[in-house]
Amino acid sequence: IYEAPRDVLAALDADLVEMKRSKANGLCCGAGGAQMWKEPEPGKKDINIERTEEALATLSGAAAALDNLRGVETERSAPSEHSLQGAIIAVSCPFCMTMMSDGVKNKEQEANVQVFDLAELIASAEGINA
Repeated sequence: IYEAPRDVLAALDADLVEMKRSKANGLCCGAGGAQMWKEPEPGKKDINIERTEEALATLSGAAAALDNLRGVETERSAPSEHSLQGAIIAVSCPFCMTMMSDGVKNKEQEANVQVFDLAELIASAEGINA
């Protein structure tokens, strides 16, 4: 299911920024492969950290592009903290919610970036308190 969640986000007037690896070429956060319930295997990094880094880089790139449009100068290699301020990673899987939230925490970005389920975004837009 690719387009329906994106259509909902568009209806919520959200600015959708697509990660490089998405839809049929998407990278699982790791929970679908049971990474959530076992110790990490030897390697460079946990899969949810890889996916979170990709999400944060996508958000940083989008924020830098917006800053550029607004005439605000930022360094390309190190987006300012404010560029991620208020950013949202939207998910539609409870496992992705956990894995991406853990990744955001690992990257010490919880003050800037929040992870929400699509249902939470709909509820918020409708004024429904969760």
